[in-house]
Amino acid sequence: MADLRGTFRQPFAEQVAAYRLRLDKLVPTSRWDDIEREAHDSAFMVAGAIKADLLADLAQAVDRAISEGTGFEAFKKDFREIVERRGWHGWTGEGTPKGEAWRMRTIYRTNMQTSYMAGRHAQLVEGNYKYWVYRHSGAVEPRLHHLAWDGLILPPDHPFWAAHYPPNGWGCGCRVFGARSKEGAIRRGGDPSLKLPDDWDQLDPKTGAPIGIGKGWDYAPGRSVANTIRAMTEKTVNWPYALARAYMDKIPAKDQDAFSSGYRQLASLAEDLRRYAQAVAEGRQTAPLRTMGRLSTNHRARITELTDLAMDGYHFTLDPSTVRHVLRVHGNDATEALRGQRAVSFGDFALLPRVLDTPDRIEEVGASDVGRPVVRFTKRIGDLIYFAAIELRGKRKTAALQSMWVRRVSGEPPA
Repeated sequence: MADLRGTFRQPFAEQVAAYRLRLDKLVPTSRWDDIEREAHDSAFMVAGAIKADLLADLAQAVDRAISEGTGFEAFKKDFREIVERRGWHGWTGEGTPKGEAWRMRTIYRTNMQTSYMAGRHAQLVEGNYKYWVYRHSGAVEPRLHHLAWDGLILPPDHPFWAAHYPPNGWGCGCRVFGARSKEGAIRRGGDPSLKLPDDWDQLDPKTGAPIGIGKGWDYAPGRSVANTIRAMTEKTVNWPYALARAYMDKIPAKDQDAFSSGYRQLASLAEDLRRYAQAVAEGRQTAPLRTMGRLSTNHRARITELTDLAMDGYHFTLDPSTVRHVLRVHGNDATEALRGQRAVSFGDFALLPRVLDTPDRIEEVGASDVGRPVVRFTKRIGDLIYFAAIELRGKRKTAALQSMWVRRVSGEPPA
């Protein structure tokens, strides 16, 4: 089994845009070929996922893997939690470790690879290269036709690319590189002596696609939306937090709440927040900002009611300075006991998305030291009540955690 940890590079703006264009249309399907070829450029599906809430959650799990580069292990954790929470049974592969691993790997790889190559297609068009170079993935067990195309140098308008631009089948990891000269193409692994055979476009009667191309894979991912991808990414800042929230406002309004809530329910997000808090406490380097998802319609309406602020486009965020503040002020058992509270732990940061997603109350509590409005989210979980003070920062449209504390139900009111 291939190790997927290093298969894909860190996400880039065009890849994220290419994937999020698919979120314009969540398509319930029974079979993998219910939608075909270029239709995948603007639609998301998982074969057998028919219910809208299940499909939205799966789309969000894939989105996090792509936009934040969280990797296959995080995706597997999210997938297992989603199918259990949504009660999805009967999906292909369910019931055996080997079958389930195969299905999760297929969903992950297919979306990662097609979005990657769709993003690359937009970059290649933008680069206005004179030549494109086909490179084989280097797989241990190669498809012989794909290997035969390794090093092929052709102009970008050659008809070969319409059906042979990779991926060219399930699990195909082939790539295409651009070059401005024959010498540049050679440096990218191109072989000028390699020529297409006369029958290169002959169709395989079993698949309806050119020989060597898998059924349904005879199209160029991203080609039909290349101009849209380029327009979307023109002003995007290519750093993790920016990519995590980029283009989210372009998702149809009817699906935005489902995606936002689905993101905050991801098991991998909870674990990442716990690790983030621990890394900050231990003085290790961390990202300067962590997103906890876009505010829902209900969040925005309630906060606007309290503050008169327009909240469109706001995201919940966590930063290292806040983690340090919370642990310093509310992380000591003895001090918190005097307040009728218990010390905040790293595990409590993992519960933050749950507190924010479905609070029992949202209240206005004044302003921060620098004059920004602050609202407080309160939620009971078991025999504990969680309080999260959220500062509203208009310049970057962030609803940033300012402080957090935890009170036992039987304790005194919080300090």
